[in-house]
Amino acid sequence: MLFRRRFGFNPPEKATPEGIVGIGGPLDVATLQCAYRQGIFPWPHTGLPLLWFNPDPRAVLDFDELHIPERLARRRRKLALRFTVDTAFDQIILSCRKAPRPGQEGTWITPRMINAFQALHAAGDAHSIEAWDENNHLVAGLYGVTAGGVFSGESMFHTISDASKLCVLFLIEHLRERGATWIDIQTMTPHFAMLGAKEISRTDYLTRLARVQETPLLLFDREPEP
Repeated sequence: MLFRRRFGFNPPEKATPEGIVGIGGPLDVATLQCAYRQGIFPWPHTGLPLLWFNPDPRAVLDFDELHIPERLARRRRKLALRFTVDTAFDQIILSCRKAPRPGQEGTWITPRMINAFQALHAAGDAHSIEAWDENNHLVAGLYGVTAGGVFSGESMFHTISDASKLCVLFLIEHLRERGATWIDIQTMTPHFAMLGAKEISRTDYLTRLARVQETPLLLFDREPEP
């Protein structure tokens, strides 16, 4: 599974049971662009070379299956938050790195990953959603990558309960306005399961990805040419 060339990922059908399709290789903008457009993402593991994944099953959230619990709806009405797009990407990814992860030691958001995604953001492929309180303090956010018309979520954080969930709802509203009907969340989490996410096969995911990429959507104001 070593890189045969710069973008030499293994085909999905040759992935390991864990979904690994590549080991090692560069972590630069061109490689990340190529990877995400194939449904592949990097996921560092301590003590190992960089691993690249295309998991099976894949977790997605269809907007027409979105479920907003009544408690979250009340929080949205109560919290006076202001949401922005791509105004504090560096703060978001650094805050995600520091966010506690129950049951996990450390974080996969390594300094190398931070540098790579900052470069990807500068290139127009990585984007962030920010939530600010009435004192203009950053209280939550998320970031992810666009892949030819599909948004693939990476990480989120919050300092106020439920604020990161509200960032997801804002993101969905933003993407709906741009014509999107679903987002890729890579692997299932309780947070997204609560919102109505589901798991689909890798084959179904890649079919969806290819269909969107036939006529790619412009999901954010600043993106590179498809």
